[in-house]
Amino acid sequence: MNIRKATINDIESIKLIYNQGIEDRIATLETDVKDNEYIKNWLFRRPEKYTTIVLHDAEEILGFATINPYSSRCAYSDVGEVSIYIDREYRGKGFGTIILLELVKIAKNNKFHKLVLFALEKNKAGNKLYEKIGFKHVGVFKEQGKIEGEYVDIVIKELLLD
Repeated sequence: MNIRKATINDIESIKLIYNQGIEDRIATLETDVKDNEYIKNWLFRRPEKYTTIVLHDAEEILGFATINPYSSRCAYSDVGEVSIYIDREYRGKGFGTIILLELVKIAKNNKFHKLVLFALEKNKAGNKLYEKIGFKHVGVFKEQGKIEGEYVDIVIKELLLD
């Protein structure tokens, strides 16, 4: 397995993995599958500090992780919001740990003070991964959004990097 910075050539693979997360209803509140233009705008039209990395073998991308802007306010410029998605075929095999540890290292190198994430409370595997890496539980947004007509809770986690 190798990890590298994502390139524009990875858009198709990233889109497929992200859309799996949407379809599986455990990783995001998004409900509409995304196209290449959406992925391009989300991940490749922002300052360099906000990076996306891919985990791959010799043949394919197995997952991706990204540091997104937490807020447009300058007071939050040292806070990054984390997103991580693993191809459904490779979930539960330790790849999330590998890519998330690398993302934390990159965040430290890019002088982030803190990483935050928002996860569906029902995503037990994801929440277990975040805690394994050191993210601390901050709170819960009760009934924060809807999936298939049902309100769901969102957990908030943070990792101080200093």
